[in-house]
Amino acid sequence: MAVMKEFKEFAIKGNVVDMAVGIIIGGAFGTVVKSMVDDVLMPPIGLLLGGVDFAEIFMVLREGPAAPAPYPTLAAAQEAGAVTINLGLFLNATVSFLIVGFAVFLLVRGINRLRREEPKPEPAPTEKPCPFCLQNILLEATRCPHCTSELEAA
Repeated sequence: MAVMKEFKEFAIKGNVVDMAVGIIIGGAFGTVVKSMVDDVLMPPIGLLLGGVDFAEIFMVLREGPAAPAPYPTLAAAQEAGAVTINLGLFLNATVSFLIVGFAVFLLVRGINRLRREEPKPEPAPTEKPCPFCLQNILLEATRCPHCTSELEAA
């Protein structure tokens, strides 16, 4: 029972809930960015480079036992059991990573700007030097506790 109570206190704390929400939103954001890269950015770039479909850029390391090379698509190579290096998929993942990384950078940068505190003004002095012995005394003091001199009222 004590363990369950401790777990409940841990799970209800604000940081854990915030982290869970961040992970869920991050996963959704990653899906949106992946779609943006695969469906919006890479097709025009591929078209500008002569109709290249980046998802279909791959190298065959070993032919598959089901069918010999060449393979027209990555799916055909994988279906034949070929061992491939998928350069196009890696390029898409790299572009997605860069976009997500830049978005996170902008988010953290914005949060850090909001967290910066304005410089606080110096607090008003609470002490003054005694004109006779130069020891610090409270502003309200009418007699110096060090040299016992009487002071003018402030």
